[in-house]
Amino acid sequence: MSPALLRQSGNEGGLGLRPASPSSPPRAPKQSGLWAWAGVAPFFLFALLFMLLPSLSLLVGSFRDAQGNFTLENIRSLFTPSILSAYSISIRISLVTALGGALFGFLLAYAVILGGLPRWARDALLTFSGVASNFAGVPLAFAFVATLGRLGMLTVFLKAIGIDLYEAGFNLYSFWGLSFTYMYFQFPLMVLIIAPALEGLKREWREAAENLGATAWQYWRMVALPILTPSILGAIILLFGNAFGAYATALSLTGGLINLITILIGAQMMGDVLYNPGLGYALSFGMIVVMALNMVVYYFLRKRSERWLKR
Repeated sequence: MSPALLRQSGNEGGLGLRPASPSSPPRAPKQSGLWAWAGVAPFFLFALLFMLLPSLSLLVGSFRDAQGNFTLENIRSLFTPSILSAYSISIRISLVTALGGALFGFLLAYAVILGGLPRWARDALLTFSGVASNFAGVPLAFAFVATLGRLGMLTVFLKAIGIDLYEAGFNLYSFWGLSFTYMYFQFPLMVLIIAPALEGLKREWREAAENLGATAWQYWRMVALPILTPSILGAIILLFGNAFGAYATALSLTGGLINLITILIGAQMMGDVLYNPGLGYALSFGMIVVMALNMVVYYFLRKRSERWLKR
């Protein structure tokens, strides 16, 4: 066979051959709408039984007196000086511990995630934060009394070397003493919240800023902090709500010496002298309103921060 015929035969054979196209993956069967909703049904059931119905019960109870009759006296009592003072003190303690816990927790999280510390230090801090953020109530109050009380181990030791904390003005059972105690579970919670946001900072952003001549301070002021701001603000709101609803730690530590709204609610619901369930319901519903506002603000800030972290 001549070379011309071979070429012609090859061309004809080539025209008849097509590369095999990769087979498309089989489509997953679409789940029915009923099964899709069945996955989230437990959440909605939980929200109904333990959030919506109790909130509705508190709202109804706020407008009833001891005999079950309709009244506005409980709502009017919310604006008395003692109750307004309880709300004010609770908000101030929550704000102080939220800002302090956010600052201290952010610095710790930055040190172990972006500061170049070894891996074991990061794992140790996150493990401690997971435990300490849930360590509160009577055990935490006892730990601080045994450590920094008037006869606490650290207080006695410092006094033996000539440093008297209580003569210097420190008082564990005061506003600042309670705030200091709250910091124990506030800053670990901040570490857990802000650590994923710090890990979400891409290396390319810093490299691009350095290539454009930015200093480290300029990078943090113009790039990193604007990206982290929604997450930081959202964490502060969560810390505020965490401290605002604390009850057992404050009651165990101060015995009711500090007029907090949570302690006042406990006195209205379980006290022998101040027993007034209707007022307790009204105080609780006021706290729900404050917490709901915090959750709404946190939701929008979290959605905004997620847009940055996905880029």
